[in-house]
Amino acid sequence: MVNKDAPIGLFDSGVGGTSIWREIHQLLPFENTLYLADSRNAPYGAKSAQDIIDLSIKNTELLLDQGCKLIVVACNTATTNAIATLRKKYSVPFIGIEPAIKPAALNSMTKSVGVLATKGTLNSSLFHETANQFGSTIKRIEVVGEGLVPLIEKGTIDGPEIELLLKQYLTPMIDAGVDYIVLGCSHYPYLIPAIQDMIPQEINIIDSGFAVARQTKAILGDNNLLRVHPNGAYGGGVDFPPTAVGKSTLKSLKDEDDQAEIDPPRLEFWTNADPQPLKKLLYLESSYLEKKIKIVQKEF
Repeated sequence: MVNKDAPIGLFDSGVGGTSIWREIHQLLPFENTLYLADSRNAPYGAKSAQDIIDLSIKNTELLLDQGCKLIVVACNTATTNAIATLRKKYSVPFIGIEPAIKPAALNSMTKSVGVLATKGTLNSSLFHETANQFGSTIKRIEVVGEGLVPLIEKGTIDGPEIELLLKQYLTPMIDAGVDYIVLGCSHYPYLIPAIQDMIPQEINIIDSGFAVARQTKAILGDNNLLRVHPNGAYGGGVDFPPTAVGKSTLKSLKDEDDQAEIDPPRLEFWTNADPQPLKKLLYLESSYLEKKIKIVQKEF
């Protein structure tokens, strides 16, 4: 029987999925988590479908070896190419990430939506199925964000290199009159402040982080696997510093005395590359994260 104290596992082709981890930890601050940053093999978006499946299986088996009770595929490319295989192969629940085409299509007033994603995501059958189902009545401007992931993997989220690439990728969307831009890569939320500086104020930016967190809570609840506070609470907000993700979903402070009544959560991050970009994006200089997070550099 799976223990409620077992960790939630997450993996991504590097550091970008920490944007997903933030939303999950924000909603479920008592949960133990183990995050794999497969930066050595980043970006997944330029690899073949079979290579992406093989890497996803490798990451999944490592997380299962650590006893994870649920696995979040915190990578759009891995989700769209490998999650069907993972669900057939393993009995643990999986939660994936798809570009948020549906809310953008349903809410667009101009009927023109931009999608910024990796080549692997835009070429996948799952993306095309979702896009055709929910986006058939709108104009989609799909752009491959080539070069963005390697920069973010180095901890670069602003500056001339980022601005040059974003101008190239966002201009066709702006010219097409989009009112929504869908971010189809878990790395890209770290670019939201830079993107906002370059687009008209009326254009909305959508990513999947908060929806993934809600789905994680729902699946754990359905399987009676939520790690709850002795008073019955499962969450309630975390003391995060101002974040480069630029999210408005981060809630106000939670009294840490409440959390003292339950064993502190294990918040562990494994990386097979230089840990410095991971530390930068996780804001280890903040009082909250510096005290709570453990980063391990290891081979996998």
